[in-house]
Amino acid sequence: MSLKLYNSLKRKKELFVPMVDAHVGMYVCGPTVYDICHMGHARATIVFDVVARYFKFSGYSLTYVRNITDIDDKIINKAKAEKVDFKVITERYIKSFHDDMIDLGNEPPTIEPRATEHIDDIIAIIEKLMEKGLAYQVSGDVYYSVEKFSEYGKLSGRKTDDLVAGARVEVDERKKNPLDFALWKSSKEGEPWWHSPWGNGRPGWHIECSAMSCNHLGESFDIHGGGKDLIFPHHENEVAQSEGAHGKAFAKYWMHNGFVNINKEKMSKSLGNFFTIRELLGLYHPEVLRFFLLSTHYRSPIDYTEQNLKEAEAGLEKIYTTLNAMDMILGEKVSSEGSAPREGEGPDAEAEEMVNSLEERFRSAMDDDFNTALATASFFDTVRAINGWINSASFVRNEKTLDIIRTAREALVECASVLGVLQVEPAGFLEALQAKRAGGCKVDTNEIESLVDQRWDARIAKDWKRSDEIRDKLADMGVVLKDSAEGTSWEFAA
Repeated sequence: MSLKLYNSLKRKKELFVPMVDAHVGMYVCGPTVYDICHMGHARATIVFDVVARYFKFSGYSLTYVRNITDIDDKIINKAKAEKVDFKVITERYIKSFHDDMIDLGNEPPTIEPRATEHIDDIIAIIEKLMEKGLAYQVSGDVYYSVEKFSEYGKLSGRKTDDLVAGARVEVDERKKNPLDFALWKSSKEGEPWWHSPWGNGRPGWHIECSAMSCNHLGESFDIHGGGKDLIFPHHENEVAQSEGAHGKAFAKYWMHNGFVNINKEKMSKSLGNFFTIRELLGLYHPEVLRFFLLSTHYRSPIDYTEQNLKEAEAGLEKIYTTLNAMDMILGEKVSSEGSAPREGEGPDAEAEEMVNSLEERFRSAMDDDFNTALATASFFDTVRAINGWINSASFVRNEKTLDIIRTAREALVECASVLGVLQVEPAGFLEALQAKRAGGCKVDTNEIESLVDQRWDARIAKDWKRSDEIRDKLADMGVVLKDSAEGTSWEFAA
């Protein structure tokens, strides 16, 4: 494997070399469970699901840790508003998150720790930081002293003098430096708390991930991932805490996915311009959402528009249509007359080359910083060549051509499994798509099938006028016909 990935820490692509041979340790920041997830969460989880799948596809063993933040100001505020225990809120939205992940087709991480399960680990790191003079106590609160960590800002590329307290960094006049951030917060009336050497309280946000990653992957590990919005202050603070406490490099490689934008603005709950995963799954097949989100390189922003989703749906439909055609060919018996090609018939050179090189082209794309956009292009190039061949006059069914088609199908599905697409039966996917479109335009599919049969009878009887009349009527209903020697198939216009 010659994988190169863009390391946010070094701001360049680097050859991936794991710390332990043939094993990858990866930590990805998961959700804060106070509400249902939106498309931005879907992108982050799908991106790192694909990264995990590709490592396993390439023969690595993998420990993939994705945490859950189950104690936070937003969770507490929601619990107060609903007048329930904070665990009622977290359990509700953890279940919602898991349901969304299953529906999106994401595989579960190896380990999914919760912050509240690691209070002892959190306290132990804070104690180390205080022993080293990197943290200080103010009443029952504990803060990290940013100016004591000389490399602060190395991940985000920001200089301490230019920094302004970022999101989730509370303004507190008791802090020695405005950039100092909370490691431990003293308890307030009506809030959940745990015992600590500094009094009853709860952990700050940033320290949670340092504790959970260390507990499950060690003080140093291969990859730390998350959205670009986490680079500062969250990931920057993780670096300061972890390297300050342990005196060694934290994560070797840092990966950050780009935003999902609406009208060129980041999709977020704070801006109110978001679509939930549940809303979109009610409109599109899960594989369509995956295909859309993987159609752009993970580090680049992606624009959410209805048109872009329809284009992703149409692209996936094209591949599934080809898989369905291959299934039909493979399902038919090879006649004795078709056992050997006549002159000019048989395997198509371009199609055969595309099939044989598919995995190599797919791996080449993925080895270039997980370039899923280029990887999907390898599918379309292969499908184009196969369609040109099986729809040509030179195509003939024989053992050789069937072997090529069988190999093509297996290769497409195997490579696509890394992206989590092409994993359902083609006929079922296409039927579901047709049913969805029929529901949207209030067309009776039974009526369509009847008209298609009537037109076929008219063609057999050479009643071309009647045949054309039926075709025009179907076109007005948004139906596209495809005639072949075996009969007529139909689909709704994209």
